[in-house]
Amino acid sequence: MGFKLWGGRFKEELDQLVHQFNASISFDKVLFSEDIEGSKAHVRMLQRQGLLAEEESELLLSELERIKLQIERGELLPDLSYEDIHSFVEAKLIERLGEVGKKLHTARSRNDQVALDLRLYLKTRSLEILQALKALMETLVNKAEDYWGHVMPGYTHLQRAQPVLISQHLMAYYFMFRRDQERFMGALERISRNPLGSGALSGSGLPVDRHMVSETLGMGPPTPNSMDGVSDRDFAIEFLSNSAICMMHLSRLSEELVIWSTREFSFVELKDAFCTGSSLMPQKKNPDVPELVRGKTGRVYGNLIALLVTMKGLPLTYNKDMQEDKEPIFDTYNTLIQSLRVMQLLIAGLRFNLDRLKEAIKEGYLTATDLVEYLVLKGMSFREAHETVGRLVLLALEEGKELYQLKLERLRALSPLIGEDVYEWLDPMKSVQKKLSYGGTAPERVMEQIRFAKEELLRC
Repeated sequence: MGFKLWGGRFKEELDQLVHQFNASISFDKVLFSEDIEGSKAHVRMLQRQGLLAEEESELLLSELERIKLQIERGELLPDLSYEDIHSFVEAKLIERLGEVGKKLHTARSRNDQVALDLRLYLKTRSLEILQALKALMETLVNKAEDYWGHVMPGYTHLQRAQPVLISQHLMAYYFMFRRDQERFMGALERISRNPLGSGALSGSGLPVDRHMVSETLGMGPPTPNSMDGVSDRDFAIEFLSNSAICMMHLSRLSEELVIWSTREFSFVELKDAFCTGSSLMPQKKNPDVPELVRGKTGRVYGNLIALLVTMKGLPLTYNKDMQEDKEPIFDTYNTLIQSLRVMQLLIAGLRFNLDRLKEAIKEGYLTATDLVEYLVLKGMSFREAHETVGRLVLLALEEGKELYQLKLERLRALSPLIGEDVYEWLDPMKSVQKKLSYGGTAPERVMEQIRFAKEELLRC
């Protein structure tokens, strides 16, 4: 087994099976860059505080950078015989620098070291997610602009409800992902707090300068309580929670794309590059990408629940259970970033079947609510108008017609308030033009949303 950071008080070697069970290097090796950057900031602080000589500091900094470059190039592979990436890096320093390498861990514990590494990892990955979110949001806005003015059925309970602009529907997802963007941006401030210098749990008796480490790493202020600094994983849970909500939004979009691309709906056409066929049925074009995004949402939910359950019963401060925080985080990041990127490409190539949508808005009594509002404007109470239109819909159903197909005398038989101007209110294309309330589906309201989004995206 490789170099250990803790062997002095033990008489026996660690059992091989226990070593395998205990070790985390198979997955925490991805933190090598963060681990080395944190170590370099620690070295600079130790040197300024007089705990390292200048020449020792220069040797350590140079060798740490060399190790980082060698790992990046594949010239140095993390050895699975080591317990974790931290012990691997430190062992390489000691092999190469001897006694100087043994000074790296002065005033530091793996407890605060790993907490810092994870925060640095999540800071970088959150910024990458924010970029992917922005790209998806830009694509949604561009697609909304492309189809501005075109109408489709809107749904509640998956039943046709009212006509809406295609652009309004797409912009609804823009605002969902905008909230995701706000959540990830807000979490960055909490992720960026620096736990290094907390030691194992009680701080350090050596003259460390935690604020200098924070400034060197470009992080926020140090965590104010050393016990909380090493035992806090709220920032990781928040990242998983934000990711789960974002995946939920991607899954809802995926669900609609799956439904809309069926022959029964035929509202959209997905590019062939994002679909697969059947090994048996040659006619099939399966929407695998949105189905996979929908399916992968479950694993992100599972990662969130896993870490919540891990943390719920832990006493202060560090417990080995907390090693289980990393795999859910790594898996969630990989799942979310891939889902965002592939969805952005899919939306960019999405094509709406406008001829089919023109037919679809003629069916399903989509302007029934417009007729209610028409009667309200004629002086009828809302409840009476709702009842009257309900009876008109029943009449149309019995005759196998849409409301706009009923003759004026049939309409007036249920309310003399109805005049020849009623048919303008029963036209789905004119229906959307009347939805002028703020945030509504009227073309000018939707264009306001598009312009707002485009200006906002330029600022972020």
